[in-house]
Amino acid sequence: MLRTKNPRTQPFPTMPVFNNWDVVAKAWYVALPSRELRRGAVRSMDLCGQWVVLYRGDDRRVRALDGYCAHMGTDLGIGSVVGNDIRCFFHHWRYDGEGRCTHIPCQAEIPSGAKLQAYCVEEKYGFIWVYPDRSAPSGVVEHSELAGEEVVWMHGAPYERRCHHHVTMINGIDPQHLRTVHGIDIAMEMDLHESEAQGLLDITLTGELPAARAVERAARWLLGPRYSYRMRYANASIGCLTMLKGVSWFGSGRPLPELYMIFAYRPLARGRTLVQPIYLARRGAGIKGWLAARFLMWLTKRAMLALQGEDGLVYENMRFQPGALLPMDAPVVRFISHVNRLEASKWSAP
Repeated sequence: MLRTKNPRTQPFPTMPVFNNWDVVAKAWYVALPSRELRRGAVRSMDLCGQWVVLYRGDDRRVRALDGYCAHMGTDLGIGSVVGNDIRCFFHHWRYDGEGRCTHIPCQAEIPSGAKLQAYCVEEKYGFIWVYPDRSAPSGVVEHSELAGEEVVWMHGAPYERRCHHHVTMINGIDPQHLRTVHGIDIAMEMDLHESEAQGLLDITLTGELPAARAVERAARWLLGPRYSYRMRYANASIGCLTMLKGVSWFGSGRPLPELYMIFAYRPLARGRTLVQPIYLARRGAGIKGWLAARFLMWLTKRAMLALQGEDGLVYENMRFQPGALLPMDAPVVRFISHVNRLEASKWSAP
């Protein structure tokens, strides 16, 4: 791994949570699309290094448990659903959604050790999400601008990065790279709000659009002189991006529709991270509303794909070591500090 390189000349710092592969923070992690788990279906999978079984009962609810039977350790993913329980394939022991053994065919008495760890599950944005504990303090995060509203979504193609998801999450709050990598020269000012109780960090970056090049002058003509976007981080496993924030047509005061997307992150193995993009829009009325929402999500997708390829070269070859950060890196510093205060889950290494 990259962190094992140059140990004497560039020693790698180990942080409490940030960029630490041994720690899985308490957070919502994206598991799989809802459509892949029909009623009565079972699926076991590696989720952040933990083997978990997901199943959908007769009541159409999804449950998540530790993935091995408490009897002899058979993978419950080859089992079957009975009502709202899951039944092990080997000896037909059954467990409910709380992990309690409810039936053993060969005897009536249930041993005290016949139980499994259960996990909180939520379905949102067309995905199944799992929290590494029986209950979660809050649901899967929303954009503050869309809170309580009906939204529609479009799933982007998932992709991998060869670095920790905490590292790739800093991409959205690194204004320096907008100029050097993407050629977008905006001097950004930061506004930050943090809610440790909810695990939320909101960072809004605002700046004046430059006017040196023709494309920059065209952007100022269309959007007005200033540009703003916001990243909302939820327990360092989900990033909510709001673009075109507070801009208007030709600077006239008529607001342009904001663009929304979610980056959902899940560590796959030491050194590899899954990134799942989700594009969102408000649900409009009628066919015009449907078409407008689809267009906005398509526009968001095109903008992200254009930037994703350029950033990929960086994050595929990065050994993140913040040894000489600058004042303009303040958003990154605050994010690292925020992540290091998150609580480790049961899935963390001893």
